[in-house]
Amino acid sequence: MTNRNVHRNLWIGFFVLPGLFLVGLFIILPLFLSLVNSAFAWEGIERRAFVGLDNFASIFSRFPYQKRFFNAVRNNLVWFTGTMLLQNSTGLLFGFLISKRIRGYRLYKSVFFIPVIFSIVAVGFLWTLYLNPQLGIVNRTLKEIGLKRLALSWLGDTRLATPTIIAVNIWRWLGFPTLVFHAGINSIPEENLEAATLDGAGDWTMFWRVIFPLIMPSITIITVLTLIGSFNVFEQIYVMEGLAGGPYYSTDTLGTLFYRTAFGAVDTGIPQIGIGSAIGVVIYLLTFAASGISAVMLRRREVEM
Repeated sequence: MTNRNVHRNLWIGFFVLPGLFLVGLFIILPLFLSLVNSAFAWEGIERRAFVGLDNFASIFSRFPYQKRFFNAVRNNLVWFTGTMLLQNSTGLLFGFLISKRIRGYRLYKSVFFIPVIFSIVAVGFLWTLYLNPQLGIVNRTLKEIGLKRLALSWLGDTRLATPTIIAVNIWRWLGFPTLVFHAGINSIPEENLEAATLDGAGDWTMFWRVIFPLIMPSITIITVLTLIGSFNVFEQIYVMEGLAGGPYYSTDTLGTLFYRTAFGAVDTGIPQIGIGSAIGVVIYLLTFAASGISAVMLRRREVEM
């Protein structure tokens, strides 16, 4: 190996090793510790006897852990489905429209992205105030314009709470997929679009037959990030509904269930570190498996430009 190659490898290691260190410290190490803690019984914060997979058995087969776990998984899947269908499809549409350089497209890019930089806690707190059934601006506005029957208890109804929080999250994050899809569309070679135009392709045909297949890398990125985010959603629910995922656990997700179980809450009493650690391991495994499978499946549909 020449001195030049050695020098190059040293520089690569210089830039890569800090990232690997952070991944090991904040991802690999916590996963390993969760796996170890899940194999023991706990009394408060004191580790007791080795129980093997008993804590995992509690999650999947014993009341109330089984009921709470599968309820949380269902809500995480609702998050992923709602985000994919509404946020990402709308972001794809807006990214396409902005790429057409419609009037004011530069302003639209800024307007769409501004909520992304807002604090999740601040967004959740403000929207909780806006959605207050008595004093919130949403219901007051509906009443003022003659739509009193649509003034609902947005965060107090078990049927509306999860869709409402998802809508708030979509409002905040819409700008991110919009700009990613916009960048993907702009990266398509002009000759591809010109050839399709000369063949008589309209906007609809252009989008589905040319643009959509060529932006599959962007779609893969957004899908995987959406999947990871949906399985790890916590802050928005914690701020707007609390650790119990109210009302009546209708907004509970794996994130709030894990925190409530591992660290304790008003309704659960003392921390149950063993079962909480088992839930944490399951979250890691579900996120890793689901994101890996979706990435492989979507990459098979990518085409060369």
